[in-house]
Amino acid sequence: MILTQYYLGCLSHGSYLVGDETTGQAIVVDPRRDIDEYLADAAANHLTIVGVINTHFHADFVAGHLELAAATGAWIGYGARAEAAYEIRHLANGEKISLGEVELEILDTPGHTWESVSVIVREHAGDVVPHAVLTGDTLFIGDVGRPDLAASVGADPEELARALYVSIHEALLALPDPVRVLPAHGAGSACGKNLSDELESTIGDQRRNNASVQPMSEIDFVTMIRSGQPAIPGYFAVDAMINRSDHEIIGATRELAPLTLTDVRASVERGAHVLDTRTPEFFALGHLVGSVNVGLDGRFSETAGMVIKHDDTIVIIAEAGREDEAGMRLARIGFDRVAGYLVDPVQAFSELGAVAQTGARVEVEEFDTLRSSDAATILDVRNPGEVEQGAIPGSLRIPLAELSARHAEIPDGPVLIHCAGGWRSSVAASALRGLGHAEVTDLIGGYNAWAAQHASVGA
Repeated sequence: MILTQYYLGCLSHGSYLVGDETTGQAIVVDPRRDIDEYLADAAANHLTIVGVINTHFHADFVAGHLELAAATGAWIGYGARAEAAYEIRHLANGEKISLGEVELEILDTPGHTWESVSVIVREHAGDVVPHAVLTGDTLFIGDVGRPDLAASVGADPEELARALYVSIHEALLALPDPVRVLPAHGAGSACGKNLSDELESTIGDQRRNNASVQPMSEIDFVTMIRSGQPAIPGYFAVDAMINRSDHEIIGATRELAPLTLTDVRASVERGAHVLDTRTPEFFALGHLVGSVNVGLDGRFSETAGMVIKHDDTIVIIAEAGREDEAGMRLARIGFDRVAGYLVDPVQAFSELGAVAQTGARVEVEEFDTLRSSDAATILDVRNPGEVEQGAIPGSLRIPLAELSARHAEIPDGPVLIHCAGGWRSSVAASALRGLGHAEVTDLIGGYNAWAAQHASVGA
């Protein structure tokens, strides 16, 4: 048996290739949209990809099922309750899929969504103890899936939470302790609140150490799982619908168009949005007025989807050689309307004059001086679960994913922004400037730096 995990850090996304060396047949589970790695590994191991299984209709990225089907002729499988605009194979609870000696078994595990399934993997058909279970967004390492994302397609989160309780306790925890747990997401994903940064576990370890699956009543489980979840990025509902649709696939290559400063200005005049993917430090030194900063070295894809709309035309500013990377990472969440990238942004900014600006970033001491002013608003853009661990007194709390929709709640005057470490606050500051807030400053090092310094002085 070949069982390979592909982990994409910027989306905290895990996908899998399961193959049988005796027959050369393989299936890919929960693929991303750029499929070259799956195809290359299949070829290297003399495997033919015959099927693609999505454990559910994903909301946080556009899956690569259509790309894989076009490239290989593979069938596309979902749980029995799935409905899509393209041809799918409905997989029934208990259905066994033979790859030869290797066998997959479908396990209905609704709760994150109604069509959610997990995939039990046996190295040999009939093995009493399966080798692994691919749990999708039902069971994570350290947590379980959230039940409220499917509300965008009319599902009731409380009903889903009750279904999730049954899926966890009566389906997944019924598996033997040694079974490997391989989920579709890890730490940082907005699909749950307490996900571990470990990439695999076992049923036994989760039974002992996962607080979300400990013995408790159904009502206690529902209450727990519906509180403290991260804010939902606006593009999640869009991607859930894209994954149901017969949408356009991306090609094997995605070369972006190089743009001159004149081209960029013309695109902006036509309504394009400038996405600056450099680090917060370089962005603060100089950038286009109205541009939004989402650094490529952070959680780029998901964060970009919080501050730019799916149907926006995008112009990319990036470090030399990273432009196509930015374009692909946008494509992974379905943001395909990229006009191109600015050639030599450093030189361009030196020519811009009045249409370039710097960004204000301060250390803790200056931040504290500024926040002593009654006119200043302290804005905390962390998620609710982070705020529960501690907060700066008197702060207004609006998660980054909700900032564009709620920025009118911010009083007029200076705004002092912080997140946990200083990366999201640069995103938020740039977004607010683009929304018309003139006096915006963000905290270098974020709440972590502030809390550490105040603890050191006994404050």
